[in-house]
Amino acid sequence: MSDTGDSGFISKFIALTIGDKRRWRQYKARVKQLPPSYRTAVEGIERYLMHFGFLDGGNAASLYEDVADLFERAAADRTPIRQIVGTDPVEFVDELIRNYAKGGYVARERQRLITAIDAAAGIEEGTVR
Repeated sequence: MSDTGDSGFISKFIALTIGDKRRWRQYKARVKQLPPSYRTAVEGIERYLMHFGFLDGGNAASLYEDVADLFERAAADRTPIRQIVGTDPVEFVDELIRNYAKGGYVARERQRLITAIDAAAGIEEGTVR
């Protein structure tokens, strides 16, 4: 693949993962302005989302912006980080993902699984739905 092709692929991947580059840069600038402990927490959330978020670009961008909003308000109010994310940061982020995944790939596949199992159970029971 040529350099142009590689950069095009990377640009498309970034757009699918994080959405509009302008929004991403604005988000990153906001995070950079957070106090160090809040910035570290947001960067940890960001890393986790990059690996396990599975959101389309628009939903991902909205989620990141909302995380920035949450931590900006928390920093202004001096809210402790544990009070924001609780004792289980993975559950906190997974709940964020669930809130933004409506209509997303993961939500659709989960619904397809539920529908398939319901149909299979109905066939077994002789009560096709």
